[in-house]
Amino acid sequence: MNIAIFSDTFYPEVNGVATSVNSLFTLLNQRGHNCYVITTTSSKYVTYKDKVIGIPGIELKQLYGYRAAFIYNSDAFKLIKSLNLDIVHVNTEFGIGQFGFIVAKKLNIASVYTYHTMYEDYTYYATKGYFDRFSKWAIREFARACMTRASEIISPSEKTEVYLRSIGLEKMINIVPTGFDFSKFEVTNKEEVEELKIKYGLNNYDKILLCLGRIAQEKSFDVIINGYKGYLDKYGDSKFKTILIFVGAGPDEQALIKLTKELKIDDHVMFLGKVNLEKVPLYYAMADLFLNASISETQGLTFMESMAAHIPILCRYDNNLVDVITNKVTGFFFEDVYDFKDKLDEVLSMKKEDLNEVTIKAYDSIEKFSDNTFYKNIMEVYKRAIRKNW
Repeated sequence: MNIAIFSDTFYPEVNGVATSVNSLFTLLNQRGHNCYVITTTSSKYVTYKDKVIGIPGIELKQLYGYRAAFIYNSDAFKLIKSLNLDIVHVNTEFGIGQFGFIVAKKLNIASVYTYHTMYEDYTYYATKGYFDRFSKWAIREFARACMTRASEIISPSEKTEVYLRSIGLEKMINIVPTGFDFSKFEVTNKEEVEELKIKYGLNNYDKILLCLGRIAQEKSFDVIINGYKGYLDKYGDSKFKTILIFVGAGPDEQALIKLTKELKIDDHVMFLGKVNLEKVPLYYAMADLFLNASISETQGLTFMESMAAHIPILCRYDNNLVDVITNKVTGFFFEDVYDFKDKLDEVLSMKKEDLNEVTIKAYDSIEKFSDNTFYKNIMEVYKRAIRKNW
């Protein structure tokens, strides 16, 4: 099957959509299909290398480097037409996504659309608080209009499906969680992990607490920092010498650094910045606990990455996680910034064998997110979309 995936973000960019698209792109080509990615590039011209077509885009710095392309590019279309595509898979609503729908229509082939991002959680980047209600309404209308153009629709989680129903979508929705290769996160080279800890001086700490991902407002890292302040005030280093590390970069980084200084806990917090994507498993491996307070995720790939790395999770409860984490069985929930300190102490104080049992059950529970399951589900959707287009 010849497949074109349209996405405005792709490897080596680090975000949920880029990870999901790269996972699908790699998986389909490994299984013998000809899969191509159409994405944005910083080049002034259309590029084509290793089955990736880059279309010139304009960088929007206020959206942490998001690159926007126009909805049509004649040079790219000529190249895409020569690929003899069977299906188009759109993964964004905007420039590149609209181009994908245009390509499907002009070539008279089926299209699949995956709704990845809860854009209503991101309107503040554009509105700065003004006309926010109108902006959210416009986003809902635009998203619904996009989905009416697709032969089949994919939601990565039940939370997203509920949202799509709430905005009035009546078409069938396929729930297909993104799959990934768990083996990437099973680090066997312990010496490399120790070298990394020595590099940052982390071998001096009893417990390393990890936050990993794009450092942006919607990720609610301020909740973690304020909650950690509460933990230090109540428990300090009386039980363990802890440190909170942030791996990643984004527009909220300087604000969070300032917050740690204002709370006078900057000696217990480190910001390591953006790291090489291939090295990410090492950062999971050197941590004792993964923390997350975001409630804007459509699936939460970092949760599953942590589970694959056998690192226990403490995260803020969100209905998106009901099918991913079972409290005190495969991970741990906290409700808000106020109870974070006690939940953190509870997890850190657990016996090693009890915590190991949680991580084992967590690893066993993510089989439904394996790349084999993902491939099987995605191919069923593709075949159904193509039949609709006959």
